[in-house]
Amino acid sequence: MSQHVLLNSIDHKDLKVNTSRSAALGDNLWFSVTFPQEFRSIQAHYPIFFHKDAATGQFYSVALFGFAQNENLFLTDSGWNASYVPLSVRRQPFLIGQQTVREDGIERQQRVIHVDLDHPRVSQTEGEALFLPYGGNTPLLDEVGEMLEIIHHGLIDSQRFIDALIEHELLESFTLDIELDNGKKHQMIGFYTINENTLATLSADTLATLHQQGYLQAIYMALASQSKVRDLLNLKNAQG
Repeated sequence: MSQHVLLNSIDHKDLKVNTSRSAALGDNLWFSVTFPQEFRSIQAHYPIFFHKDAATGQFYSVALFGFAQNENLFLTDSGWNASYVPLSVRRQPFLIGQQTVREDGIERQQRVIHVDLDHPRVSQTEGEALFLPYGGNTPLLDEVGEMLEIIHHGLIDSQRFIDALIEHELLESFTLDIELDNGKKHQMIGFYTINENTLATLSADTLATLHQQGYLQAIYMALASQSKVRDLLNLKNAQG
């Protein structure tokens, strides 16, 4: 269950957030959503693929952490074993909400920070404070606000990126078959990747447009990141 509420310094003045990394705190994810502006950091550690929401049919970019549900191969007893943790993971237990405000008689929507009070990271006793003793945000909460803004704009741009991939028929489904050192086999289905054959047939004008949008670089980063599947496999073998 989740209990999303508007964060405020009165009701939540004593709220704390545990920023360590563990399965108990909800980090046992086998993938998380990402977006083109984050690809440079993501591709250094994780394979980037595309996933289709079964309910909406919407595609989105994902960073892969494992080969099965609840398997995050980067989680160890000492935390998350990678120097970059994706923003969609780091932002927990916070999310962006919308609030109607009236200025000079005109109503407009304003983005605000919501918090999930039922999230295992949230506590009254353990973790980092969100508000200073006499009011004002702590550096952690300021960082959360900046992070949510980046995610908000990143996901909007990501939708345009996905639309461009679909327009040029650059997404194709694939099945990843892996065999571990102990002989066990895993098959990962339901993901999509860039169709390199179709990419190679795009016109110079189309490639130039994708480049101007910043999407050609994102495409090549996604393709290059797939070499990280081998690193995931090594982590899987190491964990037995």
